[in-house]
Amino acid sequence: MNQNRQQRRTLMQAVVGLAMGALIPLGAAQAADPVKVGMMLPATGTFAALGTAIDNAFKLYVEEQGGKLAGREIQYFAVDDESDPAKATENANRLVTRDRVDVLVGTVHSGVALAMARVARGRDTLFIVPNAGADDLTGQLCAPNLFRTSFSNWQPAYAMGKATAGMGHKTAVTLTWNYAAGQEAVKGFKQAFEEAGGKVVKELATPFPNVEFQPFLTEIAAIKPDAVYVFFAGGGAVKFVKDYVAAGLKDSVPLYSSGFLTDGTLAAMGGAGEGLVTALHYADGLDNAKDKAFRAAYQAKYGMAPDVYAVQGYDAAQLLHKGLEAVGGDMSKKAEMRAAMRGATIDSPRGAFTLSKAHNPVQDIYLRKAQGNLNPVSGIAAAKLDDPATGCNM
Repeated sequence: MNQNRQQRRTLMQAVVGLAMGALIPLGAAQAADPVKVGMMLPATGTFAALGTAIDNAFKLYVEEQGGKLAGREIQYFAVDDESDPAKATENANRLVTRDRVDVLVGTVHSGVALAMARVARGRDTLFIVPNAGADDLTGQLCAPNLFRTSFSNWQPAYAMGKATAGMGHKTAVTLTWNYAAGQEAVKGFKQAFEEAGGKVVKELATPFPNVEFQPFLTEIAAIKPDAVYVFFAGGGAVKFVKDYVAAGLKDSVPLYSSGFLTDGTLAAMGGAGEGLVTALHYADGLDNAKDKAFRAAYQAKYGMAPDVYAVQGYDAAQLLHKGLEAVGGDMSKKAEMRAAMRGATIDSPRGAFTLSKAHNPVQDIYLRKAQGNLNPVSGIAAAKLDDPATGCNM
C-alpha cells in the first residue's frame, strides 16, 4: 500500500512539474542557460598572437562583469581558424550547427571573416567581428546580425594617405600581401593620397603569407619615391621592417602604414621599428580613464601591455553586453537586441565610438610614432571617420 501511494505521489509531482514548465516563458527558460559564444580566431601561424590578444581581452571584460553578461553565464567554444579561408566555411558551420552557438566572434584574416559572414547570414546567427577589416563586411555583405568593433580596411589607410600627403610627399610606392585586406588598404591610401595631389607611382604585391621581400626592396630603391606605404601585420610585419632597415631604405624613403605594422610587433623588431609613423584607431598614451583602467587590468592579468587587437576584443564583449542588457538576457528577442547594439555608444579604451548604419565604428584615427615598444599618439589623422560602406543596402 505504502509503495502504491509513493508511486502515485511521484507521478503527480512529474505531472505538476511538466505543467509548471509549460507555463514558463521561453525567454525565462532560455535565460537559465549560458550564452554560447563561438570564438573562431587564429591560434597558430602568422596571426596567432593577434588572436590570443582578442580572446584574452574579450574574456577579461566578461570576468570584470562577474563572469556573466546581463545575468547570463558565458560558455566558450573555440576553433583555430588557421587564417585559412579554405577551411573557414567548415569551421564556422561546426560552431553554428554542431555547437549551436548563439554568437559567432571572429576573426583576424579578412578572407576567413568573409566566409564566416556568409555562414552567419545564412543561419541568422549574431556575428561580431573583432578585427578583420574587409570592406565588404560592412559593405555588400552588411546585415542586421553582423557587427564590427574594429575598423574597415579603408579607414586607417585613408587617414594615412591624407596624412602622408599633408607631410609634403608627392610620390609613393605601395606594397602589400595580395589578399583582401591588403588590396583594400592600398585602395584607401591611394584614394586619399591622390585626392590631396599625390601620385602612387607603383603598386606592388606578394602572395600571403610570403615574407621574401628583397626583390621588392630592390625595386623601391630604384624607383626612389618620396614615401612607401605598406600593409603587413604579425610576423610578416616584423620581417618586412627588419628587411627594410637592412636594405638601407628607412633613412632615405620614409615608411608609412596602417598601425598593424607596429602594433604588437615592436618588441620583435628589436629597434628596427623605432620612429615609424602609422595611423590607427588606437594608440598608446591616450588620455582617458577607460584606457588607463583597461591597460592596468590587462597588464595585471596577462603580464603584458594590451594592443589594438586586445582593445577590439574587449569592445566586442562590451557590444554583446549592450545588446543582452537591452533584452534582459533574452536572446530570442533578436530584433530588439540588434537595435540596441546598433544604437549603442561604446565606452572604449580607444575613446567612445558609435556605430554607422552599416554597423562599423565611427571613430577617430590617430597618428602614432613608434618609441621603444609603444605607439604613442602624436595627433589625429582623421576625426570621427565613417566608412563609406559601399554596396550596403541595409
